[in-house]
Amino acid sequence: MVKRVVVGSTNPVKINAVTSVVQRIWPGAHVTGVAVESGVSVQPRSDDEAVTGATNRAREALALHPADLGVGLEGNTVETAFGMFSTGWAAIVDPHGLQGIGSSGRFPLPPIITTRVRQGYELGPLIDELTGGVNTKQGQGAVGVLSQGRMLRQQALEMAVLYALAPFLHPLYTEPAP
Repeated sequence: MVKRVVVGSTNPVKINAVTSVVQRIWPGAHVTGVAVESGVSVQPRSDDEAVTGATNRAREALALHPADLGVGLEGNTVETAFGMFSTGWAAIVDPHGLQGIGSSGRFPLPPIITTRVRQGYELGPLIDELTGGVNTKQGQGAVGVLSQGRMLRQQALEMAVLYALAPFLHPLYTEPAP
């Protein structure tokens, strides 16, 4: 039974995403956020870098505030043969070393954004600049803007959190290999 979860971020969208999923599974669990560094670039440009950042956040949060689970979330862009996409990753760790990772869905970024990200711009502030928004990454996120509110950042991150929780939910993940 999970009672306390610490998130390696003070971003309310990330904390709310974790809270939404955790409380569906463990009603009454307390979720709190703490400011930690990801140890990766401000705009991760690969899945590997984002998973590393999310894992760093989860471990650091758990080290600073002992809990049943530490959670890290990190968004990124990634180049593919089909263009640049944006996604988010969740990493979850427990004090015994068990870890889970999961991602949100991916969505394509338009050329006006991909050009600027390749020049070193961070996605959140870039979306703000292009749309006149303010702190979009702590609200609907790029996915919310580009889907016209049909998928919000919190919803996308909830998917990543749920997938990352799989090893903590099913005993097959902790059984030794035959």
